[in-house]
Amino acid sequence: MDIETPPTTLASRERIIRPRKGLVAIDFEELWRYRELFVFLAWRDILVRYKQTYIGIAWAVVQPFLTMVVFTVVFGILAGQSEKQGIPFPEYAVMTLAALLPWQFFSNAMRETSNSVIGNAQMISKIYFPRLIVPSSAVLSGTADFLIGFVILLGIMLWAGVAITAKLLLLPFFFILAFFAAFGVGLWLSALNVKYRDVKYIVPFMTQMGLYISPVGFVTTIVPWNWRVWYDLNPMVVVIDGFRWCVLGADRYEPLWPMLWVSTVLVFVLVASGALFFRSSEKTFADVI
Repeated sequence: MDIETPPTTLASRERIIRPRKGLVAIDFEELWRYRELFVFLAWRDILVRYKQTYIGIAWAVVQPFLTMVVFTVVFGILAGQSEKQGIPFPEYAVMTLAALLPWQFFSNAMRETSNSVIGNAQMISKIYFPRLIVPSSAVLSGTADFLIGFVILLGIMLWAGVAITAKLLLLPFFFILAFFAAFGVGLWLSALNVKYRDVKYIVPFMTQMGLYISPVGFVTTIVPWNWRVWYDLNPMVVVIDGFRWCVLGADRYEPLWPMLWVSTVLVFVLVASGALFFRSSEKTFADVI
């Protein structure tokens, strides 16, 4: 929004809010002015998530750890993937957790952002602030759970005897890619959820299906090569492969580097289109919700 202050006396000064026009509909200067609200909403989401729970923030440890155990037992031992792929059992556990962390961050962020506008309906209908802050803060709040899970991953790496190498320095790049992938999807879903409440039923189905079509419980090398390029169009495939490669360092986990750049472009397009759609829809938020 463009905010103008007419040249009147100080006592009668008014703020006029006008919609921005053109392809560049995002006012980054305005977002920066509201940065304190952005941090407040993100911190509030973190506190509310575990409010009145018995073990509190320990859920951020229990959830990825137990999921890792289940996936390792089901896929690694019962389905024999550990033996078939020649991956030792301790390494298979690390491989699974290294995939679960970015996937759970993505799926949780997608779920939280899809409900973010509806969840802040009272505030949106009463006061003005850049609405883009709402889904942005919802994605940022999931970073705390990710950091806690990453500490658990480091502990599992030490238990499995996995060496900590310089490749871990590249991990933030893959996390940023997952962050903006979740943000782009969340922008679309949060705006659509205001008008079509079916979205709240679609999102759990999307995350459940995505868990199995993403390489969380298996290595992407088992995907036939003639399907691999199409499979890697899912940005989370490259993110998961990148996480595994940074953590374990083995060649079998190395992502397809050309597809990394393709995924980066796709994520950029997803965020840009999602932001434009969100901005074009936000003028009706207060009336619909």
